[in-house]
Amino acid sequence: VAMMAEQPLVPKPGKSVGAGVIIEEPDGRVWLTAPTNAFGGYSATYPKGTTDPGLSLQGTALKEAFEETGLKVRITGIVGDFERTTSVARMYRAVRVGGTPVDMGWESQALHLAPKSHLYELLNGRADHPIAEAVGAGPAPKKPKSLF
Repeated sequence: VAMMAEQPLVPKPGKSVGAGVIIEEPDGRVWLTAPTNAFGGYSATYPKGTTDPGLSLQGTALKEAFEETGLKVRITGIVGDFERTTSVARMYRAVRVGGTPVDMGWESQALHLAPKSHLYELLNGRADHPIAEAVGAGPAPKKPKSLF
C-alpha cells in the first residue's frame, strides 16, 4: 500500500500520538463506530487509535479502520491534527474499498452510516466536533452535549 508523504506529528508533552479516518461514501455519508460498552465515554466516534511502536500514522489509521468497522479503506488526504483529551490524532479522509461491518472486531458494538448533517447528533464527545466541522458538517453546536 503506497503511503502519501506527510509531515511528522509532534505532540505536546504528556500527550500520546494517534491516528484515525473519516470514511466517506460517494454520497457524502460518514461511517462512525459505536465503541463497545461506550468505551472512553463515546456513544459514537470516528475509527481511531494510538499508534503502535513501529507503525506509521497512516498504517495506524488503516488498522484501526478495519478493527473498528470491518471496512478496508484507502486514504485520500489529511484532514488535520486534532487535540484530544489524552492525545493528538492525525485524521485522514478515506474511502471504502472493501470489507464489511460483519468483520468489525470486539471494540465496536455497532456502526453508523450518517449524513454529515447528522454527525453532531451522534458524536457526543466534543473533541470530535472540530473534525466534523473540518469535513463539512457545518459549524459545531455552541453547547456541547457532553463535557469531554
